[in-house]
Amino acid sequence: MLQVLVCGAAIVTLSMGIRHGFGLWLQPITQAQGWTRETFAFAIAIQNLAWGVFGIFAGMLADRFGAFKVILGGTVLYALGLLGMAQSVTGWQFTLTAGILIGAAQAGTTYAVIYGVIGRNISADKRSWAMGAAAAAGSFGQFLMVPVEGFLISSLGWKEALMALGAAALLMAPLAMGLREKKQDASATGQRSQTIVQALKEALRYPSFQLLMAGYFVCGFQVVFIAVHMPSYLKDHGLSPEVASYALALVGLFNIFGTYGAGALGQKFAKKKILAAIYLSRALAISVFLIAPLSPLSVYLFSAVMGVLWLSTVPVTNAAVAQIFGVQHLSMLSGFVFFSHQIGSFMGVWLGGYLYDRTGNYDGVWYLSIALGVFAALINLPVRETAIVRRAEPSPA
Repeated sequence: MLQVLVCGAAIVTLSMGIRHGFGLWLQPITQAQGWTRETFAFAIAIQNLAWGVFGIFAGMLADRFGAFKVILGGTVLYALGLLGMAQSVTGWQFTLTAGILIGAAQAGTTYAVIYGVIGRNISADKRSWAMGAAAAAGSFGQFLMVPVEGFLISSLGWKEALMALGAAALLMAPLAMGLREKKQDASATGQRSQTIVQALKEALRYPSFQLLMAGYFVCGFQVVFIAVHMPSYLKDHGLSPEVASYALALVGLFNIFGTYGAGALGQKFAKKKILAAIYLSRALAISVFLIAPLSPLSVYLFSAVMGVLWLSTVPVTNAAVAQIFGVQHLSMLSGFVFFSHQIGSFMGVWLGGYLYDRTGNYDGVWYLSIALGVFAALINLPVRETAIVRRAEPSPA
């Protein structure tokens, strides 16, 4: 159990920590290459969409063959993608490397794959807590890596900083050794054996799964819009780049407590109520941030509050999926839920760049984020968390 948690958490720390800082490259790259913000935003939007699409297949492969090989492949793609970002001279090259390659890399090195290992190796009475601990590690990665990435950009230059991160990404390969799994039989875990198609049909037809996916769409929209566009939003309003770096670091710091706390609460309280409270609190936090006078202090306070709420949906949502459907196909089902998250991420980051280039501000996307937060809070309340009742059927040949 300890080995799985430590190695899984370290991989998430590196993978999520690197990607959380991509917003710091928006202005250096667009200014150096003469690109619009929409060009950069579109590539990151494709990254989030590719992460979601490839996440489904990464989850299937991890459920079938184990997480080790999937993480190794994701590590190689991560290093190649970061190197490719530094060498890209056109928008389509940047989209291929920053978008597709790194999106595929994140699919193989983040939550869907890691949570599948946790779900299969940690008992149900500790599963939500363990998932919260792994998510907290990803938050620590943001707190640790964002200032490091800001320092690398300022001291080395944006190209050299990307190449340094590519070397750091390779550290995930030896950590994957700690996630080797013994092949488990479904009967050993007390579950009916299902094929991938059977498990997928069952989930997609289940209303609570659909509601969890819809809520996760909103999560992706909000957090990726803020992560990518807030540094530029703050600079547009006269605040220094250091404020943005500190703000994103604070999000990571406070999200350590938020994700761990959400995972722990998920062992004691209804997960749907926790999710509803998180989404509603996000809507309130964004509303207050827009109303209050903008200053470094207001930015830091907003970042701290949003940090508590940032990825706190992740352990609760995935624990709910495991509780409803079991763990045999958990990585794949988590991948499908996360695909919805990444469609939201695509919309949030792309719409931010699109509307900014046409209106000169981010106001419309901020207001939409508030409305979506209220929507997500309401649709999570009808979710049924109890284990799905299956008819007794013979195992497939």
